[in-house]
Formats: sequence, structure tokens, C-alpha cells
Amino acid sequence: MFHITLKAARVNAGFTRKEVAKIFGCHSQTIANYEYDSTNVPRPFFMKLEEVYGIPMQYLYFGQEEKFHEEKRKVLSAV
Repeated sequence: MFHITLKAARVNAGFTRKEVAKIFGCHSQTIANYEYDSTNVPRPFFMKLEEVYGIPMQYLYFGQEEKFHEEKRKVLSAV
């Protein structure tokens, strides 16, 4: 499930694999490997993904979509 979430997050954020690879200073195949779950994603990569995609790590890793939307609603209602 993780690889689907990671790819969906990238697509929803409007990035191509090449763009994400450039941000991280790696090859686009590395991003593809992460998205297809054929390579373990290092923790620092996750932390940067939070910034780049604008979503919490628990959503990326655990797929907790409902929790993400609930937290987003809290932030928006506080504004």
C-alpha cells in the first residue's frame, strides 16, 4: 500500500519523478524504486517529503488519509 500512497502524493502535489529527483539530488529511477516499494525509503527522505508534498509522514507511511484530512480541517478552521 505504501508505494501507492507515495506515488499518489507525488502526483497530487503536481510533481514528476524527474522534478522530485532533482529536489532530492538523486536519479528519477530512485524515486521510482521508492514508489514501487523495491527499495526502502530512508527516514531523512520521508522528512523532506513532508515538506515537499505538504502532507504528514504518517499519511505517507501508514496511509492514514482520514487522519490527514481531519488535521487539515483543524488547521483551516483555526485560520
